[in-house]
Amino acid sequence: MITGCSSGFGRETAHHFIAQGWSVVATMRKPEHGALPASERLRILPLDVTDPVSIRRAVEDAGPIDALVNNAGIGWMGPLEGTPEEMIREIFDTNTFGTMEMTRAVLPQLRQRKAGVIVNVSSSTTLKALPLLPVYTASKAAVNAFTECLALEVAPLGIRARLVLPG
Repeated sequence: MITGCSSGFGRETAHHFIAQGWSVVATMRKPEHGALPASERLRILPLDVTDPVSIRRAVEDAGPIDALVNNAGIGWMGPLEGTPEEMIREIFDTNTFGTMEMTRAVLPQLRQRKAGVIVNVSSSTTLKALPLLPVYTASKAAVNAFTECLALEVAPLGIRARLVLPG
């Protein structure tokens, strides 16, 4: 299951996994069935990672999940002073809390099977401070710390948690 497949890294990850012969559940807030090439190994489901009902429904509809790629995210560039509070909350709701809630939704079935992998997509902007990126970088830095702690927590259960920092 891959979140945020309507464009960018999510779409490319879905392409890659399908090419490897894997079954893919590609999720998008507003499913675009032409966004990815038709394949018997592809299912496209609606998912808003900020909505608990949407998360529950997508995880149920996906069936058994062996791997979760938390890719859904909002990019943002702008100074802190010029970023409205609502936008700051939306960025953290999607980038950080959405990642955490998707992980919580999938963990029970991974724990039951004693296997699986969770891949959280962050950003290389977390490696060096840059101007005009304080909100976005903070939301992704939280994902980094979350993933490192999660990896320690789930390793004894046979589950792997990994972090990808594109860019």
